[in-house]
Amino acid sequence: MTARTFLVARNPDPDSRLPYLIRLPLADGPLILKARAPWPRTARVYCHRADGWPDDAELLEQVPVRSCVRRGVAIALVLDRAREHRSQLVFTTVHGREAIFWQSAHTATTARPGVRVPRRRAAGHTAAELEILVDTRERYPYRFAGKQARTIRRALPVGDYAVEVDV
Repeated sequence: MTARTFLVARNPDPDSRLPYLIRLPLADGPLILKARAPWPRTARVYCHRADGWPDDAELLEQVPVRSCVRRGVAIALVLDRAREHRSQLVFTTVHGREAIFWQSAHTATTARPGVRVPRRRAAGHTAAELEILVDTRERYPYRFAGKQARTIRRALPVGDYAVEVDV
């Protein structure tokens, strides 16, 4: 077992409501968590910290890790396999206690299917129309029809769309 390996095992504690153990290889040492499921396939998976990795753990899965990086309150995990390879562990506080939720991009979008982008302008914005710069190399630019915006074609150094701010 190498240091850059993602491990999933059965939790040897029969009284635990979290039947799986996962081991994440972080740069500052492995993070061991108890989890409700071995992978976030259909919903976010609740996790919390485990005391340690048991010597006689029944391994269910052992996958090489491409990347396991802490980014603020989250850990981004990328495994070296074709499917179910990207996920994220988010650390938060619920009722004053630490809670960890493990999610994939698929479970994050299915958890909130009705989320839409706001259509109205932020309060306090005084300009009648928002000017959106569109790169001249953009072949079929979005027109922002029905929005309080107009587009201006200009060669942009980076990206396809931009907003210019007077400072």
